[in-house]
Amino acid sequence: MRRDFVPHEKHTDYSNYHFTPAEFVLNLLIGVILAWAIGHFFYDSLIVSVAALAALPWFLGYRRKDYGRKRRDELKVQFKDAVISISSNQKAGYSVENSFREAWKDMVLLYGTRSIICRELDIIRRGLDNNLVLEQMLLDLGDRSGVDDIRQFGEVFAVAKRNGGNLTEMIEMTAQVIEEKTDVEAEIAVMISSRRMESNVMSLVPFLMILYMDLTSEGFFDSLYHNIAGIAIMSVCLAIYISAYLISQRLVDIRI
Repeated sequence: MRRDFVPHEKHTDYSNYHFTPAEFVLNLLIGVILAWAIGHFFYDSLIVSVAALAALPWFLGYRRKDYGRKRRDELKVQFKDAVISISSNQKAGYSVENSFREAWKDMVLLYGTRSIICRELDIIRRGLDNNLVLEQMLLDLGDRSGVDDIRQFGEVFAVAKRNGGNLTEMIEMTAQVIEEKTDVEAEIAVMISSRRMESNVMSLVPFLMILYMDLTSEGFFDSLYHNIAGIAIMSVCLAIYISAYLISQRLVDIRI
């Protein structure tokens, strides 16, 4: 089945996040501050801070992935509500196509016209007005979304539509499955929210400790700066710190 029925460049590819100008400036500033902090607190060297700026592309890429993951999570939750709305509209007697049109109206009331799901439903709504095939548009959304639930919904919908399945029952069952899965993920997120906050706070502790010692005991770390042994020790500490941070982020990123 042909999926590239419309130019993809006009639609959002959720697997490839692009910063807004404000987000780019903010994350660039954060990266520069981190580079300065690493050079100052671990090595007491402006040269190291400047050298650490070489890692800015990696940092920005890491942050882009984080933003993209949050956007996909937002799309997943909103898509769940859209499917529930579509299912309710079908039960009310609307055709499949009109159910999607009515779901757009429901999502506008729930999330606003600028929300992710409203933009996607508007694409589908305008596509239907131009006699495009609904299942192809859903398959396209599934491909672009990077969300398994949306991709599977599009594939199941396409098979049911092509083979004459009961779309009302299929959409209702799919809505229940997505809702249950999303609810479980939400419960997990609530359960680990405190751990996530602890992880973020702990990531600041090394810098705060060194800053405190610098302010209260001037020269306390001088023996670790500007000599081979001290540089080696601080480099090991920095490697452990970065590894611990990345591991902690993985531990609190639980997905089902």
